[in-house]
Amino acid sequence: MSPSTITLIFLAFAIVMFIWEKIPLGLTAMICAIGLALTGVLSVSDAFAGFVNSNVILCVAMFIVGQALFVTGMANKIGGLVTKFAKSERSLIIAIMVIVGVMSGFLSNTGTAAVLIPVVIGIAAQSGYSRSRLLMPLVFAAALGGNLSIIGAPGNLMGINALNELGIETSFFEYIGVGLPMLIIGIVFFALFGYKLLPDGKDLAKVEDDQFAQQDFSNVPKWKQVTSLVVLILTILAMIFEDKIGVKLQVSASVGAIILMLTGVISEREALKSIDLKTVFLFGGSLALAKALEVSGAGSLIADAIIKLLGSSPSPIVMLLVIFIVTCTMTNFMSNTATTALMVPIAVSLAQGVGADPRAVVVATVIAGSCAYATPIGMPANTMVVGIGGYKFRDYVKAGLPLILCSFVICMILLPILFPFYP
Repeated sequence: MSPSTITLIFLAFAIVMFIWEKIPLGLTAMICAIGLALTGVLSVSDAFAGFVNSNVILCVAMFIVGQALFVTGMANKIGGLVTKFAKSERSLIIAIMVIVGVMSGFLSNTGTAAVLIPVVIGIAAQSGYSRSRLLMPLVFAAALGGNLSIIGAPGNLMGINALNELGIETSFFEYIGVGLPMLIIGIVFFALFGYKLLPDGKDLAKVEDDQFAQQDFSNVPKWKQVTSLVVLILTILAMIFEDKIGVKLQVSASVGAIILMLTGVISEREALKSIDLKTVFLFGGSLALAKALEVSGAGSLIADAIIKLLGSSPSPIVMLLVIFIVTCTMTNFMSNTATTALMVPIAVSLAQGVGADPRAVVVATVIAGSCAYATPIGMPANTMVVGIGGYKFRDYVKAGLPLILCSFVICMILLPILFPFYP
């Protein structure tokens, strides 16, 4: 049996198990990783490389930085300030999505989500609302906001690079013509309808929120609270100026975690307890599957098979539609960065084949690659909140699919106008 066939079998298994949820999500991901190693599709090092992936390191470090806000009571104080202005659950969701969406346009969307997740949990504890009602809008807003500029997500730069190699000039806000309307519509959608699709909060996360809200932090030294906040702010600034200071996001987050432990703001036991192993296993195992889709050629087979349905000379509109649907489908089960890297060259070649300006299909590919709302594994931020939000696979499907549909409609309307096929 060929490596690509084996990979497709494991992909089908993962999809069924993620939806069925008869075994834990992390265990499903690990079965795939180990199975791919045992069958020789991946080397042992590749199968387990996901556990030292830079985004996993970022996740773990930010769990610790965020936990410092909890154990010192600083998260509760921050939450109290926000809840003074947001008097209802819907107003909280809007406020969170606006703040996260704007920040994600100028920071890494994954980094923004990682930094603000602990703050939002503090808001949930302070306000009495379930964190499961607030965390999903947060990670969706992070993905939507990532489309405001070329640095919001790694896939954005891949699209820009492809266009530049074709001699097409681009700008810092190349995607904002579509990205900003998507963010606005996304916020409006959750404010009017989407909040009804979020989990009802009758889960462990709600109980944890109640317990956390009842804690007394009056005996925590003031300097610990201040230090936890200062380290968080400095970590955010380091992420903003990543290119200027030459320090990667993951290193900045790790330095912040180390400082908090060395100064005694958070103990080693508290730091280890804050790391969500469910997220780590899901993350690491899923990255192994994404790697297999890439190296075995299974990902290309999926893309090529669907795109062949277009025929030899498809109309640009049909081409745009299919590129978006294929990329969007793949990105919900692969790394969004890997999906974009795979699909951008295909999009360019298709556009060139019909003599059309490639900008519309490239932008569509990049944006579709960020529409990983329907599964907990499509993008790192989704995975980060699975455990702490008490989410199930179907929760992402229920809330994410309508948002994907909104994004699809916006792209199909705006892209041909903003980037004409035959200027």
